[in-house]
Amino acid sequence: MSPKFDYNLQYAELDLRAHPELYRVGIGEQGVLLVQPYKSEILPHWHFATPDAASESSETIYALFLEYLKAGDFVGADMARKFLQMGFTRSRRYANHKGGKKYDGPVPDDKKGQSGAHGRAELPRTPEDPVKAESARIFKAKWEEAEANAEYAAMKKAHRAAYG
Repeated sequence: MSPKFDYNLQYAELDLRAHPELYRVGIGEQGVLLVQPYKSEILPHWHFATPDAASESSETIYALFLEYLKAGDFVGADMARKFLQMGFTRSRRYANHKGGKKYDGPVPDDKKGQSGAHGRAELPRTPEDPVKAESARIFKAKWEEAEANAEYAAMKKAHRAAYG
């Protein structure tokens, strides 16, 4: 099992391209909206409201994923992979919950920026939104393509061996 993503680091002040040793993959999408400079580079391209937006977005983010790999930048590649995964999960959330609200009540102040229910009840699902479901399918295909990339897998293994 890999070490957990460290939410205690001051990501707004850190450049993880310059300090990849501080990066931990964690689980799933952990840190996707924190790690700089990647958040600033990838987030402007992340859109899932329609299948057309999801197609353009996922293609652009996957191209960034490949650029990061080519540059030997594992942290960037992993962050791009996380944005592809988040495109899938957020699209699915909106497909299952009109308005995208999955849990009852606000996120506790000490849990902001972290994913999870944090003790809140899950709201009932609404009838599936086919548009958001298609956006989810598009992102899932690109996310799976990134996960299946042999160069990415080797870099991930090496990063974990070197840094945890």
